[in-house]
Amino acid sequence: MTDSHNSGQHKDREAAAAEVRRMWQPTPSWSQPDPAGTTPEPEPVDEQPEDKPADALAQEFPGDSWNQPETQQAQPASDPWTHSASDGGDSSTASGSDAWTQPAGDAWGQSAAAHHTPAKAASDGWTQPAPEQEEHHQPLSPAAQHFFPQGVPSQHAPQPQREVSYRTDELIQALPLPREAPAERGVRSMLKMRPGSSERTERIARATAATAFRRPVTITVANPKGGSGKTPTTLLLAGALGQARGGGVVAWDNNELRGNMHLRTHDTNARSTVTDLLQAMPMLTQPDARLGDVAAYLRHQVAGQYDVLTSATTTYAQIEAKDFDQVHRLLSRFYKVLVIDTGNNEGSSNWREAMKASDALVIPIKWKSLSCAAAVQMLEELDNQGPEAQRLIRRAVIAVSNGPGDVNKEVEKQLRPYFESRAAAVVDIPTDPHIAAEGPLDHSALLPATRRAGLELAARVAEQITIALNVPR
Repeated sequence: MTDSHNSGQHKDREAAAAEVRRMWQPTPSWSQPDPAGTTPEPEPVDEQPEDKPADALAQEFPGDSWNQPETQQAQPASDPWTHSASDGGDSSTASGSDAWTQPAGDAWGQSAAAHHTPAKAASDGWTQPAPEQEEHHQPLSPAAQHFFPQGVPSQHAPQPQREVSYRTDELIQALPLPREAPAERGVRSMLKMRPGSSERTERIARATAATAFRRPVTITVANPKGGSGKTPTTLLLAGALGQARGGGVVAWDNNELRGNMHLRTHDTNARSTVTDLLQAMPMLTQPDARLGDVAAYLRHQVAGQYDVLTSATTTYAQIEAKDFDQVHRLLSRFYKVLVIDTGNNEGSSNWREAMKASDALVIPIKWKSLSCAAAVQMLEELDNQGPEAQRLIRRAVIAVSNGPGDVNKEVEKQLRPYFESRAAAVVDIPTDPHIAAEGPLDHSALLPATRRAGLELAARVAEQITIALNVPR
């Protein structure tokens, strides 16, 4: 009986192994959907040995439906190894020490149908088949169920796919941030280290000054007091914007009679002025006019990467409101940023037109009584001009530029809180010998502290322009 039992068990294991090998073959019935929608017939299994009757195999392996008579296949699917010896089975197999014997409530003794429920399949971490292959799985035979009571891997129901968003803004936000460039100066530059706090602040200011505005913008530099530093502040601001933006900036001396910007800039071409530009206006306003045609009447400053339009050098042609409108319209056609230097006469028509066209206001002062008094009076006058002028005052930036011996500590103590409360920001520009020499202003000859102050001034002005463009009128 023992030899027969071992022989039958060996045969059954071989049949189960053949069944598992067949199930793992990449046939259309289990690895990919069947185009015809049919399931191939299972391969035949070796016949029972003739020296072993079918009923004897059924008694030794009653859980094997291949060897059971038709009357025994209708029995429940519970494991017969758990029956007592009185039912015809071996009494030794009824003990719980048999490796093939599991309690009826154990998960390893459940039928294959119980393991293909969606709840069980959802918790399985094995690889799931494609959803369209789910209906083409072949059921396991009882012999294969004995070795795979939880089902063959990759035949469980697939887990639901997580919805993936393909919106452009979400994909851009998911991208990793660019790595910060190493320091450009000092020991940190030699060691390829990250920049320090001062250099990082300067980079932020440069990026702010290079803000891309949605239209050409106009910045007006005004203070009725002569000698308050309007022209040097205009050129310093234009150079800082030009270097940060890579060009596209023009500085315009909008003095109604004779300004001094032609004395503070390099003469790089023919000595043309705004008067010559107005005479060539019929040609420059043609649809086919180019930037080079306009630039022939301007001075290009290489170090600051900006152009300069100087005022008339004689008193025979005074600039009026209509002239300002023509020049402003032409320059706005070819330049992105216009920095306008004004004269000392608040009552002139071109001065008032410059204020109306302004997106930002820069007020240069010195910590001296006359310079600050003129700026205060101008603010009070603008405050009476209506809501637009009042908004321009709130967006104003105060540029404090002192020459040697110009600082009055008492005036600064009394008036600094006033300007900080009226304007958007106060920027201090240190005393620079190159500016105090009153010659052509070369940005490459400025002190590093002066260049940083000019860049900070440009960043503060760009912030106020951004606010002005985003606030509806």
